[in-house]
Amino acid sequence: MTSSKRTIAKTRSSSTDPKKAGPAKRKQHAKASAALPTTKRARATSRTAAGRHVSPKAFRGEAAGPRPNSKQAQVIALLRRPDGATVDAIARAMGWQRHTVRGLIAGALKKKLGLDILSEKGAGGTRVYRIAAEGRP
Repeated sequence: MTSSKRTIAKTRSSSTDPKKAGPAKRKQHAKASAALPTTKRARATSRTAAGRHVSPKAFRGEAAGPRPNSKQAQVIALLRRPDGATVDAIARAMGWQRHTVRGLIAGALKKKLGLDILSEKGAGGTRVYRIAAEGRP
């Protein structure tokens, strides 16, 4: 074998892949990886007492809510009205599709901000959403 072939053979044999390493290296790799969180979700969320996932800021009570004139703040203003708002009314006001409104209510408002959204059947069978007033169930 020439010297260049020996160099290539040496570089191939000194792999850092834990599957190709000996038992001692595999144990070291397993210990190091066990200490790390497994997914981004495990690092990014915490659980409340009810078992729901919420953002770390909301879990710690630091969530200040949406910015003053954001789209989220506009939808919250519609939901804070005494009579609430329907999905169709919010979709028309925001220029969104209905599934976007439902996603905002379920994801951002309920889960991330922790708002208590009430859903009631209104007159004519239309569903009306509103944010629960302080002191009311």
